[in-house]
Amino acid sequence: MWAALLAAFLYWAGDTQPKADEWHPLFDGKTLQGWRETPFTGRGQVRVENGTIVLGPGAPMTGVTWTGSFPRADYEVRLEGMRRQGNDFFASMTFPVGDSFCTWVTGGWGGDIVGLSSIDGWDASENETRSYFNFGNGRWYALRLRVAGDRITAWIDERPVIDVAIAGRSISLRYGEIKLSAPFGLASYATAGALRKIEYRLLRPSAGERRGEK
Repeated sequence: MWAALLAAFLYWAGDTQPKADEWHPLFDGKTLQGWRETPFTGRGQVRVENGTIVLGPGAPMTGVTWTGSFPRADYEVRLEGMRRQGNDFFASMTFPVGDSFCTWVTGGWGGDIVGLSSIDGWDASENETRSYFNFGNGRWYALRLRVAGDRITAWIDERPVIDVAIAGRSISLRYGEIKLSAPFGLASYATAGALRKIEYRLLRPSAGERRGEK
């Protein structure tokens, strides 16, 4: 019994890492254990309800930030997100890229812009990762993001929406309180969002990366 309790504690404390290619859950579906409410100014209520993390509409942002360890390269993260109410981003993901951080914006700038903020100082609405996606309220979307080698790739419902090379480029966060989401966090903007099935896995480096090739 004590061994099982210790293993559970280490798991949620972030002191263990999964083997490569094994999905590792970050949300137990019942509590915010392992997470903290992101201290955004004017944030809305965060609660767990029916197996989901609910982000109440903030003025402007509400979010949660992972407090355990998280990889900085060669990983994938996936989750399901829903915009329950509102017309802006509902499950934007801030994530590590080496020594920097970036945000995958899902439904920003009025509800339909998807992209990365920021690349070479340009926001998602202004750089080449910008695309448009028609999100409907009350519907779950499968979101998956990969940081591997010199690329960032992302999918919505297995539809590719981002595939960008980042070698030699400046990766950063948009100016403002989104920095409070680092190293890994999820946020909504003046919008009620819901999150579930949050997990990540480590990726095996390619043969070229293991040899130190570029």
